[in-house]
Amino acid sequence: MPEIKTKSAPFNVPQFTSRDYSSFFLAGALCATASHTFFTPVDVVKTRIQIDPAYKKFGIISGTRHVIATEGPAALLTGFGPTAVGYLLQGGAKFAGYEYWKKVSIQFAGDQETAVKYRTAIYLGSASIAEFWADIILTPIEATRIRLVSQRGYATGLVSGFTRIAREGGIRELYAGFLPILCKQIPYAIGQFTVNELCHEVAFRNMSEETKRNLSTTQRYSIDLGSGIIAGFAAAILSHPADTLLSQINKGHGPTGSMPHRLAVLAKEAGFRGLFAGLGPRMIMTAGLVSSQFLIYGGIKDAMGAPPGLEIHKE
Repeated sequence: MPEIKTKSAPFNVPQFTSRDYSSFFLAGALCATASHTFFTPVDVVKTRIQIDPAYKKFGIISGTRHVIATEGPAALLTGFGPTAVGYLLQGGAKFAGYEYWKKVSIQFAGDQETAVKYRTAIYLGSASIAEFWADIILTPIEATRIRLVSQRGYATGLVSGFTRIAREGGIRELYAGFLPILCKQIPYAIGQFTVNELCHEVAFRNMSEETKRNLSTTQRYSIDLGSGIIAGFAAAILSHPADTLLSQINKGHGPTGSMPHRLAVLAKEAGFRGLFAGLGPRMIMTAGLVSSQFLIYGGIKDAMGAPPGLEIHKE
């Protein structure tokens, strides 16, 4: 990957073309929609555990069995359409956005030493900004998905569910979950990108340049997989309380009033234990999501001949 590491190297940040960003968007879109749709059954069970009192006693395996026993196997694919479409668009915007804002932040730093010194801030800021814009796209589709999963029989699919929410509540209802989804997705993106970057830095720090150049494909994928799993655990833990509140908001729970007031009341009612209900299944799901996304993202970029992202790891 192009690297910006030392004081002596000239400060030359590679410039990405519109074609490069199109490749980043497509790779991000495909990796996100593929991973999220694959884990749809786990997400269905996780959401039920979060918001349905009858599921509070279940884990991921027992909850899955209960869904199949009471509603049939097809129920595990509830929300498949919104998941596929929502994360196709959100994933493309997030991954391409992260590449763009990281490059802009590196240029803003002004020199290599400063960029490396403040690399964690660059990761945090780039992930947060990219996720903010991606969530504008995701929020109404995610609202539809959660409504389909949490209210059985609400609608037959994405289009009917989306139009019903829009008809009954308008734009306000479609974006009712925007604040909580930001509270969920921005910590998620921070965990996903920042922890992944730092894990790679730790893995490569004790390697010589020759060793890094001679890593086999299997070794590189192993590092990517391990970093992605750890980043997935971090993303799940950081974002889970807001994920629980988002499910409650989209089901219509909580008092009336401003969104911060509703979130505060719901958080108080849930308590610490309630906010982390379903964390175990979500950690499993998120570790798989994040690690598979990075593997697929890198593979698609390589296949398309897209340039690698910028690295600002410390030696």
